[in-house]
Formats: sequence, C-alpha cells, structure tokens
Amino acid sequence: MTYTYPGATKPSIQDVSLSIEKGKFVILTGPSGCGKTTLCRCFNGLIPHFYGGEIKGELRVADLKVGEHPIYEMAKQVGLVFQNPENQLFALSVEKDVAFGLENLGMPRDEMRKRVDWALEMTGIEELRDRAPHELSGGQQQRVAIASVLAMQPEIMIFDEPTSFLDPLGAQKIFDVINDLKVKLGVTVILVEHRLDLASKYADQVIIMDEGKVALDGEPREIFDSKEAWLLGVGVPKAVRLWHLLQENGLRLGEVPVSSDEATRFLRGVLKA
Repeated sequence: MTYTYPGATKPSIQDVSLSIEKGKFVILTGPSGCGKTTLCRCFNGLIPHFYGGEIKGELRVADLKVGEHPIYEMAKQVGLVFQNPENQLFALSVEKDVAFGLENLGMPRDEMRKRVDWALEMTGIEELRDRAPHELSGGQQQRVAIASVLAMQPEIMIFDEPTSFLDPLGAQKIFDVINDLKVKLGVTVILVEHRLDLASKYADQVIIMDEGKVALDGEPREIFDSKEAWLLGVGVPKAVRLWHLLQENGLRLGEVPVSSDEATRFLRGVLKA
C-alpha cells in the first residue's frame, strides 16, 4: 500500500506490505516522521475517508476492506487511543466520556451502562466515575481514554505513543493495563512507541519503519539484535546494548535479553555462577 496526503509531493507511506495476526501485541516504531501515525490512520479508516488523498493498494482489517467501509463501521472494529489524552476527553465526567462512543452508535441504555461499568473496571478507574477528566493526573486521563475506546469492544486497539506525557512509573502502569487487555480479552494491540525499554517485554512482533517503508518486521529478539535496527537509530532496549557490551568483553552469553527483567535474571545467574 502507498498513500499520499492531499497536496503532498511525495507519499507518506510507500510500498508497505505487512500482516498482523489476531491477538498479537505489536510494537510499531521508527524515527520521527517515518509514517507510523499515518499507517495507524489507515487501520481505522481515517485514511482515506477523512483525510482524503491518494491511496494505492489494498488494506484489510478484521476481514473488512477499509476503503469500502465508512469510519463509523471501522470504529466498531478498531479503536485508536491518541498520544495526548486531553485531545480525546471533553465531557464533564469520566462516565460520560466513556459512554460517548456508545451514544453515537445509538446503543440501548442498559447495554451502554453495562459496557461503561465493564470498561471502568477493566482499566481500574471505577472510583473516578464522577470525576471531571481535567482534574485527573496524566496517567488517570490516559486510562479514561483507553476505557472510552475499550467500551466499544473493538477487536483491535491502536495506541499512538500513549505514554509520551508520563514519567517511567506512569508509563509502566499504562503498559500493564494494555497488556492485560491483550491477555484477558484477546484484543490485538498495535502500540506506536519509542520507549522500547519498557514496552519490549510485552511484544510478540516488532515493526520498524523508515522513510515511509517497513524496514524490519519480525520477532522482538531477532529485530532488536539486528545491525539494521541499530543503524536506523531506533532506541534499542538497554538490555540488548548491555548484552553486546558484555559479549565484547569476553563473557559467554545465551540468547539476547529484550527487557530489563530478562537482563536482571541473567545477571543474577552470572553472579551466582
């Protein structure tokens, strides 16, 4: 697939070909401006239905041809959580924000209430139901944004750098929530992220883009250990960098760790030995 925004002189994404299996946790990363957000807009139908422009090729999401189904139909299958939660929250209470998408679908009141209660419980913010979103912390706002999308019960949830405004502890909590959704509900997760140290341990697949194209696509351990990923300037997890440093200094090692948890277990084993 190739896509060019209206008035642009060159494509934002070009010759992209990839496959994501149902129920997988996928990290989509790459240098700024490489086309990550544009690709995500294709997944939920914003491209081409909202942004217009020229699109070539075919995209199927949840067995639907995106070009043949309007945004409101794609929204039932694909949920998008924005980078800044304040861009997604506007109601006077958390409960009303979470119910907004369901109201737009004309869902019966009883079913709407059940889904809102369920989404608040799944994201651990039941006690915030009556709070105003603008009074919440960044991490709490991000959970509300996730709950508002989760209430729609999509098969696929896309997160566009959801932790960019959070500190490491807050980011870790959000990643835990996202992973719980994948494990408990079987939701397919596509996470656009630069904080690979925190997110890498959850991933089943890593896609690295560069200049609008898919540069690398595969299993996390294989991708992060490749020279190509390092040359692209991607923030390879520090655990991988440590592994290479130790190996260069003559230490015999097993498979490369992709997270700090794996590196910690490895180092403890070395010290005991």
